[in-house]
Amino acid sequence: MVLESRSSARNRERTSVSKRNSAAVRGGKARPKQLTLALPPPPPAPTWGGKRAGAGRKPAAGRAGVRHLARPKHAHAHPVYVVLRSKFRPLRSQFTFPTVERALARATRARLGFRIVHFSVQADHLHLIVEASDQHTLSRGMQGLAIRIARRLNQLVNRSGKVWADRFFARALTSPRSVRNALAYVLNNFRKHRARGMARLDPYSSAPYFDGFRELRGAAPCDVPRAAPRAQSLRQAPRGPSSPAERDLPIVTARTWLARIGWRRAGLLSISAPRADGQETQGSAGVGSSGGFCSP
Repeated sequence: MVLESRSSARNRERTSVSKRNSAAVRGGKARPKQLTLALPPPPPAPTWGGKRAGAGRKPAAGRAGVRHLARPKHAHAHPVYVVLRSKFRPLRSQFTFPTVERALARATRARLGFRIVHFSVQADHLHLIVEASDQHTLSRGMQGLAIRIARRLNQLVNRSGKVWADRFFARALTSPRSVRNALAYVLNNFRKHRARGMARLDPYSSAPYFDGFRELRGAAPCDVPRAAPRAQSLRQAPRGPSSPAERDLPIVTARTWLARIGWRRAGLLSISAPRADGQETQGSAGVGSSGGFCSP
């Protein structure tokens, strides 16, 4: 108790000395107070810019493009479904398709680890199923393919300017069912854009090289050694000038388990045209009369 009372007395003495010193410095006057300036109210918040519903540049043609977000990490065991939309039309014609086909053949062999497994060329867009060893290889492989096709098409028609309308859309195929659905959509996409009664196989796609049709029991419509890196090209219906340096197949054999074997567990595809109820109907032409792409 004695120590506590002595400590309290010392604290009171120090406080009184501090007050006397402060009063002496100020000349015995009270400490001045800071005045507040009367400022005008701040302007209202702007109605443009910032994050809000409906913000951003609107698509010029009415179609929303691929969002500029970071792409998900790519796993080398998963094939990728890709769509490239073009401002140049038509990609699907006897005049332009050979150029696109040769560019596909060059691109799938130009970069190690990047492979084009299947494709379908439509009037203003391109469907692909590709494989890549990693995210960087996938991005660079698609960039190289887009540049290669754009330069060749511009040279073909003596034009300049942008060919592709947007960045490529990509979706990973992570299950046998998803790979089978993607194969059916890509190889039969021409039925969506063309009238019924057309050829049962699309000569502007990789369907002639596809060995997963149920009716053919594992044989491709055009029996070609797809694994060969430089095989002799086929005489197809959409044909253009050809030289020995251009005799490459536009696709290569899949290496991932999903694209090579796994998807078959979900069921082989059918050459017959699918109906709206999911059943299959016989087309108007047989396999041998599907546009002449298997002619000797």
